[in-house]
Amino acid sequence: MQLNFLPAGASGLLLEPEQPHDVNRLLAALQRALEQGSLPGVRELVPAARTVLLLLERPLEDDTALLRAVRALRFTGGAGSTGGHVEIPVVYDGEDLAETARLLGISPEELIRRHGSRDYLVAFSGFAPGFAYLTGGHPELDVPRKASPRVRVPAGAVALAGRYSAVYPGASPGGWQLIGRTAAEVWNPERDPPALLQPGMTVRFTEAGSAAEGTAPQRRSPPAREPASGSAAVHVLSTGLQALLQDGGRPGYAAQGVPASGAADASARQRANRLVGNQPAAPVIEALGGGLELRARGPVTAAVSGASGPLTVTAADGRTVQEHREHAFALDDGDIVRLGPPAAGLRSCVAVRGGFRVTGQLGSASTVLLSGLGPPALRPGDVRAISGDTAGPVGNPETVPLRLPGDGDTVTVEVTPGPRADWFTSAALTLFHGQPWLVTPASGRVGLRLSGRRALSRARNGELDSEGMVRGAVQVPPDGQPVVFLADHPVTGGYPVIACVAARHLDLLAQLPPGVCIRFRPVSPSPATEGGEP
Repeated sequence: MQLNFLPAGASGLLLEPEQPHDVNRLLAALQRALEQGSLPGVRELVPAARTVLLLLERPLEDDTALLRAVRALRFTGGAGSTGGHVEIPVVYDGEDLAETARLLGISPEELIRRHGSRDYLVAFSGFAPGFAYLTGGHPELDVPRKASPRVRVPAGAVALAGRYSAVYPGASPGGWQLIGRTAAEVWNPERDPPALLQPGMTVRFTEAGSAAEGTAPQRRSPPAREPASGSAAVHVLSTGLQALLQDGGRPGYAAQGVPASGAADASARQRANRLVGNQPAAPVIEALGGGLELRARGPVTAAVSGASGPLTVTAADGRTVQEHREHAFALDDGDIVRLGPPAAGLRSCVAVRGGFRVTGQLGSASTVLLSGLGPPALRPGDVRAISGDTAGPVGNPETVPLRLPGDGDTVTVEVTPGPRADWFTSAALTLFHGQPWLVTPASGRVGLRLSGRRALSRARNGELDSEGMVRGAVQVPPDGQPVVFLADHPVTGGYPVIACVAARHLDLLAQLPPGVCIRFRPVSPSPATEGGEP
């Protein structure tokens, strides 16, 4: 099998068979090799329509054992199902059933018959945890997405788009044609594995016997428990723009549509924990902007890393003192710590000695709001207990390695060519590196939305099939204005990636507030990974 090797930043390698139908054979061979431990340095696989992304534990180097292992793959067996069969009962009463049938020139009854007439194959997951892209159904079920996506699609909706079918695992925006609904629970983070539909499985849709079979269960995050009397804790008085619990994230679930997530500025989380003697990945509060106020219950040692700005502590008697960020400081029972508006940077990590006591999901306490994973965003009145699980002594003051930007500043960010740089004209590549790009207010933990005076033009028309994405990928939608993916990015995407941000600048991205401009400076990629015959 002839493969193209496309570097995807420091942490990814995109494998693309020259014959698209070979992707299932490639995935099966890679899965076998990963299970046998013969893919050195690979953390996990992200299958997609025509590619498989290898997520790496360390930066790729020329002629590594990994490249040799991929080139040595042996393809045995067929390219079909690699694990299990699932039947999904559907009540065919979707809002778009009649319109979809009209688009296809058939009756709704014939659409229902065709949808359930053949097995689908779970090709890959993306968009949201448990959202599986199903291929191989009736060849004439090929319909466009809606011109204007819905703001909310209910959990359990069964839908069509292009030649794919899917079940929405949770309520979310969406532009697919809705033809029915199911009660099948395709995503449950308490289940092992949490996704019902795994890549390589086959799926058959059957017409449900009753409307009750189409009512999807609603899952809710358990409420935080009140800490026991006498235990140390913090009481949330105000959250500012946003306050989330974040740790080192949950790698290992990308193939099920789950981003690794974790603190947007991982180095700030590590510094804050180091200052108070915690394990580096202990949960911290990630505060967006200023306005976070916490009251100590019992004696608490805390530290704040990340953005710079005022940090005050007010005692019960009204006395107020200024504390220093990147230092550990003590709070007595009743003391209130306040984070003022950042003078530079955007996000702050607040750690307490012993770490916050949090019940994790899928091995992590990180909150991913769009996926409904982890504890809910903090609210005034919440009380978070402290676990007491320390790793060492209180640390010395930390030095922030990079100067953080403020409103109106311009920062230079290093990038390597993206796996789809060839989708853009030479003039667009020159423009991408030449003009400044403004960070817009539409940015968030998913990514930075940028605006440039001139948009980027493509050298190729048409749509790119969805493929795996890495943190730091710079996607370019049809409007030519880039989006840089951050911690909560979707694991797959359908817009071409023009470049990938260098690993050493990934944390800096999380500290860029709206109004900052970015200049992308090209650097040499990893040594060439030419295609070859495995």
